[in-house]
Amino acid sequence: MVAVSGGVDSAVAAYLLKEAGYEVVGVTMCLGVETPESGKVKCCGPREIEDARGVCRSLSISHNVIDFAPELARFVIEPFIEEYRTGRTPNPCMECNRRIKFGTLLEMALSMGFDLLATGHYARVDKSGGTCFLKVAKDSRKDQTYFLSGIPKAALKHVVFPLADLTKDQVRSIAHSAKLPVSSKPDSQDICFIQAGGVGEFLKKSIDEVPGDIVNRKGKIIGRHRGIPFYTIGQRTGLGISAGRPQYVLFLDAAQNRIIVGDRRYLSAQGLVADCLNLFKDEIPETAFGKIRYAHTPAPCTVTLRNSEMRVLFDEPQEAITPGQTIVLYDNGMVLASGIIKEVIKRDYANTLGYEQASSQNG
Repeated sequence: MVAVSGGVDSAVAAYLLKEAGYEVVGVTMCLGVETPESGKVKCCGPREIEDARGVCRSLSISHNVIDFAPELARFVIEPFIEEYRTGRTPNPCMECNRRIKFGTLLEMALSMGFDLLATGHYARVDKSGGTCFLKVAKDSRKDQTYFLSGIPKAALKHVVFPLADLTKDQVRSIAHSAKLPVSSKPDSQDICFIQAGGVGEFLKKSIDEVPGDIVNRKGKIIGRHRGIPFYTIGQRTGLGISAGRPQYVLFLDAAQNRIIVGDRRYLSAQGLVADCLNLFKDEIPETAFGKIRYAHTPAPCTVTLRNSEMRVLFDEPQEAITPGQTIVLYDNGMVLASGIIKEVIKRDYANTLGYEQASSQNG
């Protein structure tokens, strides 16, 4: 079974598998997402379903559409809203991959007698040596192991990523050579269920705006915010305050409904504590490279596992470590583990009342 999204990557994945001699069936997940008026390409909307059907027709393979809208709402959208409500910043693509694509869809594929589930992700599954590991793709610019790091290790033996050894340019070239109908289609953008207006406009439909104070690190009120869920760590614009120099969101204190802001240097933190762990190795080394967001360069760190939590201390402070986001550990291109950031560890700048109160809420 190949998850065909209507984009060029999944189309080439299906093409390569068929050329390699696999019996291929295409499936598209209908997530109930409306096509945005902005013209930006998203995944899983009606237009994308039609494009996926055209890809399967051109490859002479069967195409099936399965309704996953209830699963998207239950496992992705509702938790997404609740996380923002509590002052955390979630990553919905992580949950979509873990719970839907490589959860429910994979279980469905296996129950229907398929041997493997394939997608157009840029990642590698190493099945040598009698066990499976998730590794980075050849095209480091497009590598998606960060978003795939929540997949249970046991599922990897049933997963294949045909684009593992290809660059994006090579994928485009293959699509043109094979005359796939989506060969020139732009890449999908943003979160599929977030339409024009962005996250803030989406959240306003489900979360009431509860204004509160914006304070500096000494606890002095310097402005008002429109609601904790509409801000995130590291944010600089849209604060509506004047401090003589740029101010950044340092903490979201949901318990007291206030936002603490300060100079950029106070965004740096030494480490974090994560829970909701997914381990790809039984023994995680004490040193690794940690990635705290998709666009972040993995940084050297020391790792300590304790019960169901993971403590990560970076060799050098990292900027804007954000509760709710994912930490992924790497070693020589292999994904070691992932977890959801629960607390932020700061060793400096704890000499003011504003910080001390904030740190009690944010680690």
